[in-house]
Amino acid sequence: MADLVAGVDSSTQSCKVTIRDAATGAVVREGRATHPDGTSVDPRHWWDALGTAIADAGGFDDVAAVAIAGQQHGMVALDADGRVVRDALLWNDVRSADAAARMVEELGREAWVARTGLVPVASFTGTKLRWLRDAEPDNAARVAAVALPHDWLSWRLRGYGPADESPLGPDLDALATDGSDASGTGYWDPVRREYDAELFEQALGRSSRVAGVGTPDADLVVVPRVVAPDEAMGTLASDVELPGDATAHAGLVVGPGLGDNAGAALGLGLGPGDVAVSLGTSGTVFGVTHTEVTDPSGTVAGFADGTGSRLPIVTTLNAARVLEVIGGLLAVDHGELGELALQAPAGSDGLVLVPYFVGERTPNRPDATASLLGMTPQTTDRAHLARAAVEGMLCALADGLAAVEDTGVTVDRLLLIGGAARNEAVRAVAAQVFGRDVSIPEPGEYVAAGAARQAAWVLGGSLPSWEVAATVVPADPHPEVLEQYRAAAR
Repeated sequence: MADLVAGVDSSTQSCKVTIRDAATGAVVREGRATHPDGTSVDPRHWWDALGTAIADAGGFDDVAAVAIAGQQHGMVALDADGRVVRDALLWNDVRSADAAARMVEELGREAWVARTGLVPVASFTGTKLRWLRDAEPDNAARVAAVALPHDWLSWRLRGYGPADESPLGPDLDALATDGSDASGTGYWDPVRREYDAELFEQALGRSSRVAGVGTPDADLVVVPRVVAPDEAMGTLASDVELPGDATAHAGLVVGPGLGDNAGAALGLGLGPGDVAVSLGTSGTVFGVTHTEVTDPSGTVAGFADGTGSRLPIVTTLNAARVLEVIGGLLAVDHGELGELALQAPAGSDGLVLVPYFVGERTPNRPDATASLLGMTPQTTDRAHLARAAVEGMLCALADGLAAVEDTGVTVDRLLLIGGAARNEAVRAVAAQVFGRDVSIPEPGEYVAAGAARQAAWVLGGSLPSWEVAATVVPADPHPEVLEQYRAAAR
């Protein structure tokens, strides 16, 4: 019987579980559960959803290994008893924007890029710790360890947590993570692949130590040990009961897991020359390169990927969210919005939507709002507005692609993924805005697939090759669309 492996995607909106054949990647079964809305969330909801999603996928009784991928950057602060100090601040919580600006001023952009590969913005864990230090000093004083969403879930799955909720209790020295997620904290160097203790102290105002290293000290805050991409976090010595009547059985191997974008890259099988544009609620542009990535402007973050290479990435807060907002205004779903968009010409006759509905991360404008320009009697109708929404979403990401290319990354193949990539109008407009062939992989949960592929790697000792089928939309360059967007977005 073939070995089965499981991959988990604990995203902002939901928890997805995919169970696959370790050798071929063929999907055996899947499950999911929802997460609550909000940018500040009690992590217990993620734990409950994980159990529910595992049960929905038919359980783990026949699964040999699992890895968890999760939304990056979120701050999960734990006290000495393994309890969450306060609701986790998610990556899209912008309350730490002022803290990020102060941290940049203190060191300068070039120093931050040299030490971490990024320039602090509100998304990163370190800026959230500075906010906690300044806004909630009592909570900051209680912090005994800082984890990220996938770290914390993996720790709980392995049997750790508060003594009254977990068989192994609050062993903070068991916390572990991977390089891709550590590289989004703002206090880990993806070149040296080690923590920068000075930057952690700059954030929280307290010294740190790596889990399992040195002597436990109540004055030192624990940060998770970073394990290698093909190294197991651990193997369950006994069964662990999960919410939703699910069980993780003794002998289950738990891989290091990944940040969500690194998970998608691994699930897609990206290599040098491949760049993906992901259209979730938020948007990302990311690729894989073996060379160091530096961008003092802070537009491109030089994260680590899930294999030991680099994952240059640009992130926007507004992607499929744009279609949701405008679709809601027009009382249509995504499919109907796309049909309307295709009724208007490329460039929407000059109507431009700058879609900063919830502020924006790239460019770094956390307090920005959306704007609609070029309204005339001719353009103020449903079709033109629908077209402007699709073009605005994609133009923002085209600027991200240009920024990635400016760091020296070669783009030989452009992939478009995410739920919105299934929309025919989005595909057609993407070929116009990006001005190149656009490869559309078959629909799938690629973050969870990447986690499953990593689990197979850990289990078998080598990274398996899993085929990903795709269709190609030929290039249809319309540079005027991006030009008028850039003029409007200045």
